[in-house]
Amino acid sequence: MADFAKIKEQAQSYSADMNAFLRAIVKNPGESCDEKAHIDTIAAEMKKVGFDQVQIDPQGNVIGYMGTGDRIIAYDAHIDTVGIGNLDNWDFDPYEGYENETEIGGRGVSDQCGGIVSSVYGAKIMKDLDLIPKDCKIMVVGTVQEEDCDGLCWQYIINEDKVRPEFVVSTEPTDGGIYRGQRGRMEIRVDVKGISCHGSAPERGDNAIYKMADILQDIRALNENDAKDTTEIKGLVKMLDQKYNKDWEEARFLGRGTVTVSQIFYTSPSRCAVADSCSISLDRRMTFGETWESCLEEIRALPSVKKYGDDVQVSMYRYDRPSYTGCVYEIECYFPTWAIPKEHKVTQALEAAYTGLYGDKRIGAPETLKMRQERPLTDKWTFSTNGVSIMGRNNIPCIGFGPGAEAQAHAPNEKTWKQDLVTCAAVYAALPEEYFKG
Repeated sequence: MADFAKIKEQAQSYSADMNAFLRAIVKNPGESCDEKAHIDTIAAEMKKVGFDQVQIDPQGNVIGYMGTGDRIIAYDAHIDTVGIGNLDNWDFDPYEGYENETEIGGRGVSDQCGGIVSSVYGAKIMKDLDLIPKDCKIMVVGTVQEEDCDGLCWQYIINEDKVRPEFVVSTEPTDGGIYRGQRGRMEIRVDVKGISCHGSAPERGDNAIYKMADILQDIRALNENDAKDTTEIKGLVKMLDQKYNKDWEEARFLGRGTVTVSQIFYTSPSRCAVADSCSISLDRRMTFGETWESCLEEIRALPSVKKYGDDVQVSMYRYDRPSYTGCVYEIECYFPTWAIPKEHKVTQALEAAYTGLYGDKRIGAPETLKMRQERPLTDKWTFSTNGVSIMGRNNIPCIGFGPGAEAQAHAPNEKTWKQDLVTCAAVYAALPEEYFKG
């Protein structure tokens, strides 16, 4: 039986090491496709703390193993970040960061380099305390390109590296909770054709922007409308109703889907001419019961899209940007919805590890505690994670528990809390034994 007190003590003893490790990672920029400095820092730390094997795969993911068994328990942390945005919105240098008694600030500390820090030291604690089951090995992965294309890294790991863990813990920030799923998403493009002419006689042409204006209103209605029988364009809220969705219960758990316009483009011979094309990008969040096929068909079925017929094309984006190693691993921009059942062995094992260490409520720094404890211990993410590939595409059980806060992701003045790093390292260390009890 796990000695929870000893695990907590060991995790706390590594607090200063974890703080220094996190600051060493984020002192360098590490945006998608430019993560080499982050990867090299992580690989060096893995070797320093005694991982049995450390490798960087051709895509650029860093993978460390503790133990030598055949059954793999994996801890995933994407180590790329978004950019810093407008520097005027920051109160401190995003890469120099800051550290005080309770916090560490800097780009990527919550989203989500803290996760790799807790994972590395969670594995070290397992080795220190002989907590790695004999037929098992612990896999800690620092993955690339998640901010650009979530899950691409795990498609590579599963299909090209030929590694398929028994289950994976996503270490994305969870505000002190255990997360068992998320809505999916996809990136849709709508292209509209027109015919240009001189702006002095617009009736001679066919303005693509005007056509798109009609389509935009229908897309807005799709997002905002109700689902009454009398509503022509039924809103996405319909998927929470068992009348429209056999998976309505899990849909209610994850929340309804959404659609919004994220970009708009046009072509025109000049500012004195009618636009001859117009295109938009759509960010589509999907709940249980929705697929990429159903989402594309939903747009194609809008009255305005049907009205303009062959002049409108609805498609899904594809991702083909090279990684920092030059590896191109093309994939469609579809990121499936997923949720691990609340009664699943992995869910119950993580809950047992957490409650054995810290009780049945979320813990955290004083400024976070009220918000955290108003939420259930086991919940779900608002945003998307690598789980879209791990469980969404490949049906490998995935569960979430990670340091930091969702609200800090992509925000200026990003910060995390030192206690979260310790808490997560301890829970990660206690998990394998709880899982293998069954």
